[in-house]
Amino acid sequence: MALKTQDLPGFGPVIPVIVIEREADALPLARALLAGGVRVLEITLRTPAALPAIAAIARALPDAIVGAGTVLNAEDARRAKEAGAVFAVSPGYTHAVGEACRALDLPLLPGVATSGEIMAALADGYDFLKLFPAQAVGGLGLLKAWASPFGAVGFCPTGGITAQSAPDYLALPNVRCVGGSWLTPPDAVRAGDWARITEQAQATHAMREKNQ
Repeated sequence: MALKTQDLPGFGPVIPVIVIEREADALPLARALLAGGVRVLEITLRTPAALPAIAAIARALPDAIVGAGTVLNAEDARRAKEAGAVFAVSPGYTHAVGEACRALDLPLLPGVATSGEIMAALADGYDFLKLFPAQAVGGLGLLKAWASPFGAVGFCPTGGITAQSAPDYLALPNVRCVGGSWLTPPDAVRAGDWARITEQAQATHAMREKNQ
């Protein structure tokens, strides 16, 4: 099933893309983001700590809307759902991933980088897509070019987005939100500097919010 912004209460302009190296960091990190008003959290399945982190957040923090990123196949989707993820994000799109998430009743934000991938996702009912890696594949210029042929598609550009460039992306009519790793700097996480992460989260509210 396609991810809809109405599936994400408290949906804001930035979805943090989070890499958890230590399971013990999951709850304080999530609490820091929640304190800054960011409720939708994408935990990437790039480390052994990712699934336990999703499970811990889902159990302990009902105000958090936790999803799994870097979902590459049906097994990733199944494990994410079992851990407590309420949405999935994939770096690219395949019919198999789309069907797996649909079977699990797990809303999916599929990644795309080409017009062909967009057409495949649209054919399967997905019209809210992640442009990834956004900066590397054309960024603002590509999204502007796609606005005409793919006018019904909303995008979440991710990959190379910064606090400085995010407002330029959010100003585009076909961009609903951006994904960014700058909200959770690795050095701040390692140091347990949760106040810094809360400040980063609070700063996202000054960015232009899109219609949801």
